[in-house]
Amino acid sequence: MTSVPCDIPAIRAALLAWYDANARTLPWRTGPGEGGGQGATRDPYRIWLSEVMLQQTTVPHATPYFLSFLQRWPTVAALAAAPDAEVMAAWAGLGYYARARNLLACARAVAGDHGGVFPDTEAGLLALPGVGAYTAAAVAAIAFDRPANVVDGNVERVMARLFAVDTPLPAAKPELKRLAAGLVLDDRPGDWAQALMDLGATVCRPRTPLCDVCPLSDRCAAFAGGSPESYPRKTVKADRPRRFGTAFVLVDEGGRVALVRRPDKGLLGGMLGLPTSSWQGQPTEAVPPIAADWRAAGSIDHVFTHFALTLEVQTAAGQGDFVWTTPERALADLPTVFRKALSRVVGAGPRS
Repeated sequence: MTSVPCDIPAIRAALLAWYDANARTLPWRTGPGEGGGQGATRDPYRIWLSEVMLQQTTVPHATPYFLSFLQRWPTVAALAAAPDAEVMAAWAGLGYYARARNLLACARAVAGDHGGVFPDTEAGLLALPGVGAYTAAAVAAIAFDRPANVVDGNVERVMARLFAVDTPLPAAKPELKRLAAGLVLDDRPGDWAQALMDLGATVCRPRTPLCDVCPLSDRCAAFAGGSPESYPRKTVKADRPRRFGTAFVLVDEGGRVALVRRPDKGLLGGMLGLPTSSWQGQPTEAVPPIAADWRAAGSIDHVFTHFALTLEVQTAAGQGDFVWTTPERALADLPTVFRKALSRVVGAGPRS
């Protein structure tokens, strides 16, 4: 670890001044210095919804989903009353579908157990179903100006560089969280949390940090050491295992596509999708959902968090006890892996 002076007041003053001048404009955010106190002008519903969507998702990708959700369900009570299937369909494309189930569980707890009002403390938020430590801290800080330690990937990267932490991720996470906690004070905690996020997202970037415009470069140990882009250190990841399966695109005489509701538990739980075989470690012969004149329509690859998937695509004409929808609606609403498979047969869509 390269030694540089750790002047906490100077670090905070420099970063907050930078944030006042450079804060991103986001649809769930008020401006720097607005809100305060009990979050009078900071809507905890919007902040909670955005934080859930932004887990493992970029701001540009999440923003249209956020706006769509807000238009359809403008309050937590409206979301709590929404049918599961509608929410799951609206979530399609954001990935990590357990978040959508947790979203509904939390909304219903807030509406049913808290009168539609989010708890205003980190502990109270953490007690809600589906709310983890990061989300509780983020909502407590940003919505209610509580001095919570909000640490996401952007903040971890800033801490790793600011203090030149040589321990690789993920083992470094406790140390990075401890270092971040040392910079949290009662003064402007919501703005502080967002300032760190913005710095990591726009300046202290993963591969090409913009150190020449960074307000903390003169306090940054990694910059002083000459290789800020090499932080945070990372453990070499093992290759993802690959699984194989078959997706079936069944089209009726009206041009509609057959879908099935996946089991509530497991990957893509509760979502509509194409009928598929099981996904195995080796290619195996698949049993189609109905007897028909099935023909090959190519294959697609898709990467999930813990494994890569190759799906052979087969298509046929037929009828049966399925959920039927138009190809256009399916290509708009299905999870990405099924949109890729469907696009091998109808329409244009993501293929790799």
